[in-house]
Amino acid sequence: MKHKYGNTLLALLVTGLVFLGGCSGGTKSESETPASVSIPEVTTSEAVLQDIPTYFEATGSLTGDMQTDIAPAIGGKIAEVNFEIGSFVKKGFVMVRLDDRDARIRLEQATQAAEQALASLRQSQVRLGLTDGQTFDIERFSQVRSARAQLELAEKELARGAKLLESGDIPRSAYDQRKAQRDSLLAQLDEARANAAIAVKSIDIARGAYGNAKAQVAAAEKALSDMSIVAPIDGYVSERNADVGEFISPNVPNSKIATLVKTKTLRMRIDVPEESIAKVSKGQAVTIQVSAYPDREFAGRIARLSPSVNPTSRTMIVEAEIDNADALLNPGQFATVRVTQAKPAPAVMVPASAVRTDGTSSRIYVVKDGVISERLVQLGLLENELIEIKKGVEAGEKVVTGNISGLTDGMLVKEQN
Repeated sequence: MKHKYGNTLLALLVTGLVFLGGCSGGTKSESETPASVSIPEVTTSEAVLQDIPTYFEATGSLTGDMQTDIAPAIGGKIAEVNFEIGSFVKKGFVMVRLDDRDARIRLEQATQAAEQALASLRQSQVRLGLTDGQTFDIERFSQVRSARAQLELAEKELARGAKLLESGDIPRSAYDQRKAQRDSLLAQLDEARANAAIAVKSIDIARGAYGNAKAQVAAAEKALSDMSIVAPIDGYVSERNADVGEFISPNVPNSKIATLVKTKTLRMRIDVPEESIAKVSKGQAVTIQVSAYPDREFAGRIARLSPSVNPTSRTMIVEAEIDNADALLNPGQFATVRVTQAKPAPAVMVPASAVRTDGTSSRIYVVKDGVISERLVQLGLLENELIEIKKGVEAGEKVVTGNISGLTDGMLVKEQN
């Protein structure tokens, strides 16, 4: 009986194990069968160690190559405003036009006064037989010429009479009569010269009056011209302070109507530490990067160097000029500038397409054993289509360069062959 009971118990145990095994096998089969789970494929590239130019790096803000505040030269009421913030204007463009009705009336009055003064001048010249620009000689005055001719004849008669008096051919009274006539003509010549001098003075007065009248015309023309406030340079409008109907005056503080910035070339001021002064020189090439265009560099050069070092900060001011022909950069943007040196140095480089930037940080997705590792990285120099990774990726690691959208840390991926 004992042996039979043992066989029965053994049979039950075997049956149970078989049942459990069947259940376990069924569960594994169900977990392996779903075909809906897919692993994304990505393209990758290996981070490489490559020699790149070394550089001195600094940060700063961009400013316009030239900036000017536009203020009125004359007061008046604004009749027309022809610009907005962000407008690009050329030198000479009429930005604001003031009400010029009174200025036109003053110009017309000044022009009429000048015409009258010119007429008076010409009348005075005609009296002396002169034309415009001709120099007046008193001795050429008709009265003077006539008096001088008569005096010359009287002088000859007097000389002849003196000889006749000496020889006894004429009485003393006849000689005295000739002398009196000579003296009278001499007085007439002096009077004619005095009259000519008065006439010349009248011409000088008329010429001065005409000159003053022309000056008044020029002043009126300038006043009318000042009613049109024009752009002194080519540039973009960064500030507008003008509205139609507003009264403006040059005597009012902060009377500017606009600010123009020339941006074809931008400037960047760099504070160079004392220990790095030897690394920069005038004319040296530089590149800058801004957060708005993390994968792009903008070229420039060192244009100006301060002759002294600040004794407090122990830095020297250097100013670079950056080419901005495409107008992608804006004054006020914060930028990183790199002054390239001659000696290259090794750096970890990856394709620029591997970098994802959200404006505040940059990241790269590294693949190892089919698993994504998301890395925050510090970017460096952009060289052709490769970008330097200063921190976050080592040489030899594989980085995702394609199908990056939607990747997350720890995700399984499959590398494309």
